[in-house]
Amino acid sequence: MTQAGTILASAKLALFGKASTAVAVLSSLVSFSPSALAVVKDLPGGPGVNQLNLPEPITRIAAEQIWLHWFMMIICLVIFIAVFGVMFYSIWKHRKSVGHKAANFHESTTVEIAWTVIPFLIVIGMALPATKVLVASKDTTNADLTIKATGMQWKWGYEYIKGEGEGIGFVSTLDSTHRQMSNDGGPKKGQEIDNYLLKVDNPLVVPVNQKVRIITTANDVIHAFAVPAFGIKQDAIPGFVRDTWFRAEKTGDFYGQCQELCGKEHAYMPIHVKVVTAEQYSLWTGAKLKEAAAKADDPSKVWNLTDLVARGEKVYAANCAACHQASGKGAGPIKPLDGSALVLDKDHLKQITVLLNGVNNGAMPSWKALSDTDLAAVATYTKNSWSNKTGQLVQPAEFVAARK
Repeated sequence: MTQAGTILASAKLALFGKASTAVAVLSSLVSFSPSALAVVKDLPGGPGVNQLNLPEPITRIAAEQIWLHWFMMIICLVIFIAVFGVMFYSIWKHRKSVGHKAANFHESTTVEIAWTVIPFLIVIGMALPATKVLVASKDTTNADLTIKATGMQWKWGYEYIKGEGEGIGFVSTLDSTHRQMSNDGGPKKGQEIDNYLLKVDNPLVVPVNQKVRIITTANDVIHAFAVPAFGIKQDAIPGFVRDTWFRAEKTGDFYGQCQELCGKEHAYMPIHVKVVTAEQYSLWTGAKLKEAAAKADDPSKVWNLTDLVARGEKVYAANCAACHQASGKGAGPIKPLDGSALVLDKDHLKQITVLLNGVNNGAMPSWKALSDTDLAAVATYTKNSWSNKTGQLVQPAEFVAARK
């Protein structure tokens, strides 16, 4: 075979290979079906499949925001059509090809006044209703219930500080099964899951038709407390206290997420608000207060190693395993606890300081929100798990002293 023939044959072979690849790709596309992925439907109170519009409003403020959104959209659309309509009409009607000649004129006082006054009136017409909604959304007075929401990497801490349920406090974390699902690549084929990465272990519970004031702050970096169905979004800034409010007009489950990029786990910081009737809320608060009283620990109690490690295992699974892994090996920039010099050190204060204050500008967050007993338990667990068989025991009194 000549050299030219060899080149031609190689080219045909390459072309055939590309065509075969294209056919295979097209075949896979044709054979694709929704069953190849998880089955996802609209989530009541949360995002919808192929959602284009704003979510269904559950508060008066959210309804006003939607009305304002469409009001502004219509004004902008009318201006767009009017301006471009006149422009294209003028270009077409007065084009040179039909004999029109360019006009030669100077400024017109009438036109100058018109294009100053008309936009001014439009802006005023847009600003008045917008200002009304903005002022109403900032009026947090006369609240029936006040809750402090503290953003931390990467979960929310809630404290009921005024109203029915005062004294209740807990941490809300992404459900561990959803986190594991994400680590495994997401929902599996055919699996029905509408609240993926929105399910939490402890939802925020509030009563219907009562004004709820949310005070926001943060332990580490800037977060944002946002629930679209309520029409609220308020930044949570370390060292600052901000507030917002809502009055839910329907019962149900409503979802949001942190809306400030707060680090690598930003996508795993959901908000779940459960709105219940006044009677259900009273039952819930009563149960939570009794639960808190039952769990209240005497920080001066001296624990034995076995009991403290067993408790620490649960605290670790709920708060630490997401970053440090269940094996204690860490991942990527997250340092391992298994074999860590800090954990193995006989000077307990070094690890206590990290747990209370965090380290590396919040890369390891502060865990002051946990009780002294829980902190002592998790410190003891890490010192006696995996290959860390130190036999060391950290008592709650050590954390009490370190907080002072």
